Amino acid sequence: MRRTYVLWATAAVGLAVDQSTKAIAAVTVEGRDPRQVLGGAVTFTAIRNPGAAGSFAPHATLVFTLLALVVLAFITRVAPTVRSTGWAVGLGLVFAGAGGNLADRLFRTPGFGRGAVLDFIQIGHSGVFNLADQCVTAGAVVIVVQTFRGIPMSVRGSAPVQ
Repeated sequence: MRRTYVLWATAAVGLAVDQSTKAIAAVTVEGRDPRQVLGGAVTFTAIRNPGAAGSFAPHATLVFTLLALVVLAFITRVAPTVRSTGWAVGLGLVFAGAGGNLADRLFRTPGFGRGAVLDFIQIGHSGVFNLADQCVTAGAVVIVVQTFRGIPMSVRGSAPVQ
């Protein structure tokens, strides 16, 4: 049961940080010239991204919306069976990232289910991203590490806790 709380706490904190930073970026970065900090290592510049990371498949916004819903439903379904703190953190981060970008797709322009994700951070010459993207990436890394370590997500045959 404790692992389920870890998963949902991780997801809640990740979602809150992502949505807060996007709200700040929408007011302070969007519509302005790029701003470099840390000696030019980090640039804050706002772009609306209708596709996936790196503006991949910009015309598939609806597909990414549906995919995020599937990911969120899967994590919600398996959450009660998670028996590893690492898996709980990994799944919580993926939930936060998918949920954060889904919120953009649902509620940002041009309309419900077709909104563009707000990306605003660039490190060096990398692509422009947001914290939801980083949550998905970090969560995926944690899940891969757990998998390579042979740590199962749940105890075989475990049923969801009622």
